[in-house]
Order: sequence, then C-alpha cells, then structure tokens
Amino acid sequence: MTDYTVKTVARLSGVSVRTLHHYDEIGLLRPAHIGANGYRYYGREELLRLQQILFHRELGMPLAQIAAVLDAPGFDRAAALRAHRERLCERMARSRDLIETIDATLAALEGVTKMDETKMYKGFDPETQARHEAWLTERYGGGMDDRVAQSKAGLAAMGAPAAQALFAQGEALEAEFARALEAGAPADSEATQALARRWCDWIAQAWNRAPDRAAFEGLSRLYEEHPEFRARYEARCAGLTEYLGAAMRVFAGQELA
Repeated sequence: MTDYTVKTVARLSGVSVRTLHHYDEIGLLRPAHIGANGYRYYGREELLRLQQILFHRELGMPLAQIAAVLDAPGFDRAAALRAHRERLCERMARSRDLIETIDATLAALEGVTKMDETKMYKGFDPETQARHEAWLTERYGGGMDDRVAQSKAGLAAMGAPAAQALFAQGEALEAEFARALEAGAPADSEATQALARRWCDWIAQAWNRAPDRAAFEGLSRLYEEHPEFRARYEARCAGLTEYLGAAMRVFAGQELA
C-alpha cells in the first residue's frame, strides 16, 4: 500500500494542509496512520473518501452533513459517484447556456447582432436566487425585499458581461482572503483590512449602494449563519467563514458610519 503524506495529499487534491488537518480534527477524514515521526499518512481508501468530500462540497453541503452521509450504514460509493455525475452534467448544460448568453451579449454590445431580450438571462439559476431571497426576507424581515430589488436593478443595468466580471472579481477576492488566512495574517492586520476595504467596495457595486456599518456587519453575520455561504467559504479554506466575518466587522467598526 502506498502511503501519502499530508503535503502530498494537499498537492494532489488542491486542498490545503490546514484544511486536511481540520478534517482530521473534526473526524471527517482521518489519516490511515500516524508515523513515528508524528506525520499523518493517507492510503487509497482515504484518498477516495476525500474525493467524496470534495464532490459533496461542490454541491454546497455542510461538512457535518457530508460526514453523516459518508458514515451512514450502506453508503454506496459507486451510486454516489453516479449521482455526482448526473448533477455535474446538469451544471455543464447550464454553463453552456451561460456562455451562450455572454457571447450573445458581447456580440450585441459590439454591434454584430441585435440582442434578443427574451434570452438575456438564459442559464441563470432562478431557484437558487429565489431560495436566497426567501431566506433573507424570513431572517431579516420584509425590508429586505426593497434591498434585493435595488441590487437586482443595478445588476440588470450593468448588463450580463459586466455582472459576470463583477462575480469573477468577488471570487478572486475570496481566494485572496483564503491565502491571507493560510499565511497566518490576523483579521485586523493591515493587509487583511486592505482586502476588507476592497470587499466593501465590491459589495457596494453588487448592492447598487454603499453599505453602512450596520449593513456590512449584518452581511458578515449572514455569511456565518447561512448554510450555503458557510459551505462555500469552508470549501475554500477551513475557518474562512469566521475569518472573513471578523475582518468585515473590524473594518465596519473602524471605517464605516
């Protein structure tokens, strides 16, 4: 049997060493054995379990739920892989639709063709958006409806290509926060607070209005409380949800009125 060190598993899977240590601590992914040198070693069975963890993370499933699924009596790895494949095929189809929407919009903006407004939003996932909006209204009251409408109006005025570019900027910033966490930068450090400022500016564009202190702090709590946001950030790096939230609250307290 081949043994893999935690660093090798991190390199193979793209999961950080910090996250693998966290998975061990919470019992989600134990190493096959601990060497006399104190190093964690993983075998083929652990690599296959990690693959399942990553597939379930792609579906936005919280870590505790992933553990319950994988440890359930009668868990069928092959059946789970078939289900993952089906969902990924659905995603691929939606991604193709989104690419077609971007290409059609670009062609219209460049004067090559005329945009068919009925196809302007082909590929977007209305069910996920509706679910998020319902959660916000239930958690924070009916006043959220107006804020959501304002944000949607701003994104619509921006146009599909610009909105896609904005979302890509957000993902890049999330990755920078994850790197700062893994590098050990405190949430209130100068470097992390510079990221928080850029995040605030990004939120202002996405919301179509600048957030005040209460709104920015409230958003940080939303990230920590909403299971889909938490799953998203923990998939990037263990502890990222709390790290991002803490950085946002420090920034709000120091910079926002």
